[in-house]
Amino acid sequence: MAAATLPLLEGTRINLRRLRVDDVPALFAQFSDPKVMRYWSRTPLMRVDDAREMFDELDRGVDAGEFLQWAIARRTDDKMIGTCALFSQNAAHRRAEIGFALASAHWGHGYAQEAVQLVIAQAFDVLDFHRIEADVDPRNAGSVRLLERLGFKHEGLLRERWQVGGEISDSAIYGLLAREYPSTSNAAMDRCAHDVRTIESGDAGNFPGHDEIPK
Repeated sequence: MAAATLPLLEGTRINLRRLRVDDVPALFAQFSDPKVMRYWSRTPLMRVDDAREMFDELDRGVDAGEFLQWAIARRTDDKMIGTCALFSQNAAHRRAEIGFALASAHWGHGYAQEAVQLVIAQAFDVLDFHRIEADVDPRNAGSVRLLERLGFKHEGLLRERWQVGGEISDSAIYGLLAREYPSTSNAAMDRCAHDVRTIESGDAGNFPGHDEIPK
């Protein structure tokens, strides 16, 4: 997908928009935070220059149509508070992988769930994908709850798949099929809206186990 066609996805409290160069400080704050990176597939960023390099990598990838990468931004002030992406797209088999991360200051308010709902709707209703996958560290209870709340099914465990910062971790694989997510159903939308309002305060896990940035 070309950069010019990366859509703005509008939610109730957030928008998903393209990353901008002025988001680099927020990228650094997010991806240098040990709490956010606890279950990630890379160690925390150490320098602001690392965040700039990350931005450049993501910007080039969006331009080349390699993946769809959004900033999660509050509607009230357009401030970036997280990231969400569709990547590892396979057009022949109509599938992609989803990843998301949220700055720790904004955990527990349902922003990640709202972002993931917007991306799922885009994937199934607009891009006509058949399947979305997620790779999560099984210890990341918050992300597991979020995915399961939205209908993802646990499909298997890949043992000792990641080695990050001297620690070995597993991958829990989750999948969601288009027919399992009736996004056009009023009942489904009402249920998701209720879930956003009732996420417990302090749910420190609205981010995936393994990153959404292709390597």
